[in-house]
Amino acid sequence: MSHREHKSVVIVGGGQAGLSVSYYLTKNNLDHVVLERHKKFHSWRVNRWDTFCLVTPNWQCHLPDFPYAGDDPDGFMVKEEITDYLDAFAQTFDPPIVEHCEVMKIAKRPGGGYLVDSSQGNYSADQVVIATGGYDNPIVPPFAANLDPSIMQMHSVDYRRPSQMPEGATLIVGTGQSGVQLMEDMHLEGRDVHLAVGPAPRSPRVYRGRDSTNWMHDLGHYDITIDRHPNPEHAVSKTNHYMTGRDGGHEIDLRKFARDGVSLYGSVSGMEGSSIQFLPDLEKNLDDADTSYLGIRSMIDDYIEKNSIDAPVEPEFEKVWRPEQEITEIDCKEMGITSILWAIGFRPNYGWIDVDVFDDLGRPVYDRGVCKTEGFYFIGLGWLNTWGSGRFLGIDEDSRHLANVISGRQKTTMRAVS
Repeated sequence: MSHREHKSVVIVGGGQAGLSVSYYLTKNNLDHVVLERHKKFHSWRVNRWDTFCLVTPNWQCHLPDFPYAGDDPDGFMVKEEITDYLDAFAQTFDPPIVEHCEVMKIAKRPGGGYLVDSSQGNYSADQVVIATGGYDNPIVPPFAANLDPSIMQMHSVDYRRPSQMPEGATLIVGTGQSGVQLMEDMHLEGRDVHLAVGPAPRSPRVYRGRDSTNWMHDLGHYDITIDRHPNPEHAVSKTNHYMTGRDGGHEIDLRKFARDGVSLYGSVSGMEGSSIQFLPDLEKNLDDADTSYLGIRSMIDDYIEKNSIDAPVEPEFEKVWRPEQEITEIDCKEMGITSILWAIGFRPNYGWIDVDVFDDLGRPVYDRGVCKTEGFYFIGLGWLNTWGSGRFLGIDEDSRHLANVISGRQKTTMRAVS
């Protein structure tokens, strides 16, 4: 049997989630190692476009004992500022991280604990934390293979700037936060942009004198835990509301972009040769996004009235554009579309984990990140505990909780051994 270095805890993933757990384990004097496939904070450094910035304001950046301390708490850090913030956090405690180390398998160890095989040596561990996030495999539907190969296809993870795309028009598929921001990025560069609109909800940016996230914080929205959520399945699966922090932050109303020249369609349903088919759901998706938008405004209005807050009154919402008809098929060559930019998300890859911690659909099962299989944990996933769990806002609370559970179990194990 090959030699295995033993650690009390192995953390897989060197992003903000994994290093936040490492921070608290370090404070608890618990020996551990962080194994990172690339360099720490790789996704922030590499897998973002040039004009990327936070969607949530800087005040929500609250890593362990390291809140945002800049002079623009209501602003939105751009990519370089985000990585500077993360690097400065890591320097506060010098995490025991092994970079360029891919974990290839984790399995139960006979007698207890876990075996961790990696590209830079093998480990045994009493406990394991999975902090790899849910963005492993970019989603591209199977029918994309039927598209004329002369039409370039790219996923949002590879997009950096409009000049990457060939001359001609680009169809962006997906209207989550990435899709609408990439659409705006290309539109502002004067590119001919087409957008397939999915069912994602949208949010106000500034409403009645404050950023909507400030109001939602005061409303207690970010304190709701998944076990108290009225519809937890919907919360976990729902796409994030779209808006942007670009140029100081603003809301994104797709109707205004359509009025200004962006061509909108419903959800993509198929591709064949140079032909692309769409569902006749454009108007429904736009209306549903507006319903979400108006619902948030209504919640804020009610809160202001209930608490007798003096806040400016906003004009009534107006739908500035409606589709004259639902276009269900286009020919790329006729429309001058030379590229497709997929922005419909990612799927996690847990195929390297040979531990009974998943449901029948392959999703990890846990309570606040703690699995029923003793000593196995997840961190950094959306709604692990609250809305902020997959974001800077909630990672401090989640990592502190997990580290306390881990440290408590380690002490119990040590007492049992002694």
